[in-house]
Amino acid sequence: MDGSCTRRAWLAASGGTALLAGCSSLGPPPEPAVDASPWAAQSAGPGSSPPWRHQAFPGKAPTRFTYAREEGRHAVSATASSSASMLRRRLRVEPAELGSVVFSWKVPALIADADMASRENDDSPVRVMLVFDGDRSRFSPRDAMLSELMRALTGEEMPYATLMYSWCSRREAGTVVTNARTSRVRTLVVESGPQKLNRWLDYRRNVRADFERAFGEPPGALVGVGIMSDSDNTRSLVRAWYGPLRIVAAAGAQ
Repeated sequence: MDGSCTRRAWLAASGGTALLAGCSSLGPPPEPAVDASPWAAQSAGPGSSPPWRHQAFPGKAPTRFTYAREEGRHAVSATASSSASMLRRRLRVEPAELGSVVFSWKVPALIADADMASRENDDSPVRVMLVFDGDRSRFSPRDAMLSELMRALTGEEMPYATLMYSWCSRREAGTVVTNARTSRVRTLVVESGPQKLNRWLDYRRNVRADFERAFGEPPGALVGVGIMSDSDNTRSLVRAWYGPLRIVAAAGAQ
């Protein structure tokens, strides 16, 4: 393994999958994107956006994302077998335009040993991710170092903030979990426990309110969205379906 590969593997191990998830330029997609599918056509936002891309992570087997029809819905099927990768889409929504994020998912089973607050077991059957711009001069020394390392390895800065919506087997809905490796990634638990497994669940979340709850400050511009199912840390098999993901502009936004 050459020096570059060693550094990338170290970043994947020490920075965590969630840290990598906000960035691109980490390698070619492992399979064709689903951008031509009806799911992608229904996943819209303010203005025009580039295509959805399947983003691999260095040193990680990719999760398989495919278009599917599930109980009459357009969906993306995600199958994670000791793997981690994501579908992501760049966009830009200015703070004054931020309204709601609308999404849905269906999860057959949770990951028994997963713990999103743990370095060793930070896996989840479903994650919806929102990536925000902001003033990186406010980073802690540790986060500034991680951002510099990320830029050196990928050509991109670490996102100012990443907000995730997830399903947790341990913590109750409404809990905010700070990533074990960086305070710039925080997860809002929107479902907890097994009671609602094996059915479609629909959500409409106020982006500004959720960001302020998680980070204690107003959001900057929204610069990316993504979905991710990962089981690389627990070495498990998990499957889920995602409905279309839409960003709805705030009332009165131009």
